[in-house]
Amino acid sequence: MSVRRVMGTETEYAVSVRQDPHANPVQSSFDVIAHAGDEETRHIRWDYRQEDPVHDMRGMTMPRAAARPDMLTDEPQRNITNTFAANGGRMYVDHAHPEYSAPETRDPFEAVAYDFAGDLLMCQAAQSASTERHQFEVFRNNADGKGAAWGSHENYLLRRDVDFDVVTALMLVHFATRQIYTGSGRVGLGERGERAGYQLSQRADYFHMKVGLQTTFDRPIVNTRDESHAPDEMRRLHVIVGDANRLEVPDVLKLGTTSMLLWVAEQASALDYDLTDELRSLSLLDSVAAMHTVSHDLTFDEPLALANGGSSTAWQLQVSLRGLVYEVASMVYGTDSLGEPVWPDSQTRSVMAMWQQALIDVAEVRHADDDTRMTMTAQASRLEWLLKWQLLERMRRRIAGCGASSASGWDNPQVRALELRWASLAPENEAVFAKVRSRAERVVTDERIAAAATDAPADTRAWFRAAILRRFPTELRAISWTRITTVADGAGDSWTLDMRDPTRFTKDDTERQVEEASSAAQLIRSLGGICEHS
Repeated sequence: MSVRRVMGTETEYAVSVRQDPHANPVQSSFDVIAHAGDEETRHIRWDYRQEDPVHDMRGMTMPRAAARPDMLTDEPQRNITNTFAANGGRMYVDHAHPEYSAPETRDPFEAVAYDFAGDLLMCQAAQSASTERHQFEVFRNNADGKGAAWGSHENYLLRRDVDFDVVTALMLVHFATRQIYTGSGRVGLGERGERAGYQLSQRADYFHMKVGLQTTFDRPIVNTRDESHAPDEMRRLHVIVGDANRLEVPDVLKLGTTSMLLWVAEQASALDYDLTDELRSLSLLDSVAAMHTVSHDLTFDEPLALANGGSSTAWQLQVSLRGLVYEVASMVYGTDSLGEPVWPDSQTRSVMAMWQQALIDVAEVRHADDDTRMTMTAQASRLEWLLKWQLLERMRRRIAGCGASSASGWDNPQVRALELRWASLAPENEAVFAKVRSRAERVVTDERIAAAATDAPADTRAWFRAAILRRFPTELRAISWTRITTVADGAGDSWTLDMRDPTRFTKDDTERQVEEASSAAQLIRSLGGICEHS
């Protein structure tokens, strides 16, 4: 394995009604999701039987009576709205936000295409839900500047036999520091934006614990929810610290670098490589404080206290993490004449080159003053927080040049309004982002993203999920990531297919059976499904 592994994203969107600034966001979310997807599939429910939100990777289970209600995601609201996207993904209401869960993919570039496909699907739903009196607008961001925050999550499958303490130690360092090249930028410091300023990440200020099971309060840097949606020998690392990027390069890096470090953890035991010892020199004394510090530090010089008594910068720690990947890869794959590991596939080679370029970009920005940073177009094409800063800083300077008051700083309402327009996916506001996006480096095409909104990945179980939905929509009763159940026949029998392995039920595995099947029940029987009597 390399950078390639089963992975996916989940994006929560903000939603507003233009004619009603006080509209209930929960109702607005239901209105938008109600207009997503296909009318023929609306009767199909989401199957929560395989979900276990209180099981912890640290080997414990929280008593359900002790869990906050918002943690019990397997107990849906009575009026919950689920929609099944044509690409094998899911769209639903998560608390006060419409959410898009992308289908399972097997490399970060595919994952990015399906991540951004969610923007198209959510925009279509918002436009379909809009009327002359109620026009819905959705935003790809993570915070409202008033204390509320919502997620942009990543999911990675990794081997369960890897020591979770090692994974935790590795991810605490990575997640606290990767924001120097993955951050999407945010106006305001603090959860409520109570201090004027600009920072690298939209999410950093909302994390208050190192490790924990919860996702919506006292947010932990490393989430321990043990719900793999996969065979028992695998676990899913559910990552909640990331920003909802609008640029593709940081989105790829967010997924790709994390996947490579998980690969290091998987390889270390087989190689008798003492990763625990290596991590002792990198471990942060206070990961939570470091995460806040890194996001607020636009100089990139702020020292971060290490557990061993020393200190380092976020950039130096990222260089060291990349060095770990190189060291292990050299042992696994060998090196070429230039000392470069012989990477096993093009995706891994690309991610490692992009990681190096990102660290070069940050180093160049670090040594530049603000006037020089305003001219750094190449670096801004890859660093989203920098591109966004240039746009907002240009407005901030223009306002200040007009002789405005002290409000002409980062707390100026016009600056905040421009940041919101950056996040808007409404066609009339897309011009703001489109203007700067033309200067951004691309890794997937618009055509690929559009195709990802309608076509499922061919090499995961998502392909079969989408195919049976398309072929027999009225014959299905329930669907989840791991199960598909048909409606009951006259005898009260229904058929369920166990799809725990995300690398099975691909296009190659099932296309012929889908084409030849006469019914959903017959199709599931042919693939080894079991009969359930109601």
